Amino acid sequence: MIEDLTDSKTALPKLYPSIEDFKVVEGYKKQKYVCLAPASVWFTKQLHYTKWIELINKISDFKIYLLGAPSDTKLCENIKQQCEEKDIEILCGKLSFLQSAALMQNAKMNYVNDSAPMHIASSVNAPVTVFFCSTIPEFGFGPLSDNSNVMQTKENLVCRPCGLHGYRQCPLGHYKCALTLEV
Repeated sequence: MIEDLTDSKTALPKLYPSIEDFKVVEGYKKQKYVCLAPASVWFTKQLHYTKWIELINKISDFKIYLLGAPSDTKLCENIKQQCEEKDIEILCGKLSFLQSAALMQNAKMNYVNDSAPMHIASSVNAPVTVFFCSTIPEFGFGPLSDNSNVMQTKENLVCRPCGLHGYRQCPLGHYKCALTLEV
């Protein structure tokens, strides 16, 4: 709307973790790591927990941090318990919003759903791989980081997308948008 006054370059979202935020997460950065945020407010926007387990079991030589709100702890504990022997630490509810951004910024990769952690990663230009289940990136809410990847089912599902923001459960009961996605 103001292109005539400025230029045509789109400004990206930006978060500014403080020096204190970076100090809080400094101890987590002592080795190579990846961050995973497996939860979402909307169930149908979440990659199925079995797919998170499959992904974690493919990751080697990296510390794995599971991020989220305190309410995501149970999901992350379930995922961690079912994984092969891995160096996994659950940080749900232990970091503030900006501390999470500070940690994500230097991760080798951040694996997230189409949810707030995708936008957090984009706002600090952190590398991010986003799983789109019931939603689609064509809605215009995709990752904006320089190093970003979009993963979604390769199946042509007539029910996808089933809504702009997702649902508490799959409207058709099969949840194929998440279960057929390859990690």
